[in-house]
This record gives sequence, structure tokens and C-alpha cells, in this order.
Amino acid sequence: MGRKVMSKEELLEKKDELLEQYAKTRSKSKKLPVLTKKERKVLGIGKNEGRAVVRYARVSTRKAKLVIDLIRNKNIDEAYAILKYMPRNASEIIYKLLKSAEANAVNNNQLDRDRLYVSEIYADPGPTLKRIMPRARGQAFRIRKRTSHITLVLKERAK
Repeated sequence: MGRKVMSKEELLEKKDELLEQYAKTRSKSKKLPVLTKKERKVLGIGKNEGRAVVRYARVSTRKAKLVIDLIRNKNIDEAYAILKYMPRNASEIIYKLLKSAEANAVNNNQLDRDRLYVSEIYADPGPTLKRIMPRARGQAFRIRKRTSHITLVLKERAK
């Protein structure tokens, strides 16, 4: 079931063909195998973006999505302004995430900070912490402390 691991030379030889294959959208059943970090680096995939992920953030996805929807497709300075003055718990978490994604884009991928915008941002549910609250007559109610995994991708706008 495993796939053949290609050497750096083989990857560079087939670079155009592989990039074309992975760029196509396809159904879930026909998905290509996920590239390893090394293969992605050799092919240069992900060099046109700044990506940051926060896992197990102690905010529910519903509450995070209220803030996320406000900054999607905004330029970076506008997103910072919205997050700074948004009176929600999730905005502080996303503010830090945006700073991290910006640093990744500028320092690792040499992108122009002034042309960055929030191209993708989404929140997936993480594990739920289950707690118990005592109630009347010896009953116990379940408290669900929800967590989420938030992903943010910055890209450069075309001039």
C-alpha cells in the first residue's frame, strides 16, 4: 500500500508533471497521496504563502467563526484593526495567529508585507473537554468545554 519515495533528483526531473497533477481538483476517492515535508520543499509548494495553525484553542468553532468571517479576504492591516477592537475572546487568539502567519510569510518565504491578505482562514473542531456540574437531587449535568483548530493562510495580492 505504501508509495515509492522519490529522490531529490527524481522530484526535480518530474517537477512540472507533479505540480500539474497536484494542482488539479479531484474527487475524494481519486486523491493523490499527501506529499512529505521534504517533497513539498523540493517542489517549492507553499512558498507563495504564509501559513499558521493554532491547535487546541480554548474557544468553540462557532464563536471563532464569528470573528473569522469578518477578516476573510481583508488585507493584513485591515485584519489587524478589526481584531484589535473586536470584543471577543477568539479575536485575541486569531490576532496572535495572524502575527505568526505574517512572520512566516515575510521571514521564511520573503513575501512583501504590504501586499499580504488573508486568503484562507477556517476553524475545525478539536477535542471536547467533558466536565461535570452537580445539580439538584444528586444529578450531574455535563459541561462541554469545546476546543478548535484554527488555520490561517496569507497570500500576496497581484499588483
